[in-house]
Amino acid sequence: MMSANSIDKCPAITTPEYAFIGRSNVGKSSLINMLTGRKGLALTSSTPGKTRVMNYFTINNAWSIVDLPGYGFAKLSKVEREKLKERIDSYLLYRENLTLVFVLIDCRHEPQKIDVEFIQWLGENGIPFSIIFTKIDKISNSKLKTNIQAFSNKLSEDWEELPRMFVSSSDKGLGKEEILNYIEEINNSL
Repeated sequence: MMSANSIDKCPAITTPEYAFIGRSNVGKSSLINMLTGRKGLALTSSTPGKTRVMNYFTINNAWSIVDLPGYGFAKLSKVEREKLKERIDSYLLYRENLTLVFVLIDCRHEPQKIDVEFIQWLGENGIPFSIIFTKIDKISNSKLKTNIQAFSNKLSEDWEELPRMFVSSSDKGLGKEEILNYIEEINNSL
């Protein structure tokens, strides 16, 4: 593991990078731990918004997971929020081996403006992304389908083609195989 607080401090690696980002408290660290099979790799916290740097986890010397600070920035000053936004934006816009961004969405909520705006920003800047709906074990299947459909409908207002979407539960290990297979599929196509 390695951490960087600015794009110029990111490791000099050339393997594909898959960035994970979402609002505070979306379950990002838990998802990364599930995907890597290492429980304490990405630190989880009961206090949302703890990730302030870009954390790199190299997988089999072939690709990396990049744990980005969340957007929404719980309880930060305006100056800190602006610095964090600048750090995230510069990574997403200028990191050459960024292959895909996984945007994490808490499936328990209807479409949130902040998530939709972030996804729009990715699209406007030509940054490839997929969506992972987290915490699917916390709601009923019918509510999950309703919320995913509502999110898809909201995106369809501006998007002709929707991004690839996954569902996951870090507690139950759901979605792990599908997400890792997708990453492998992309890596094999590079």
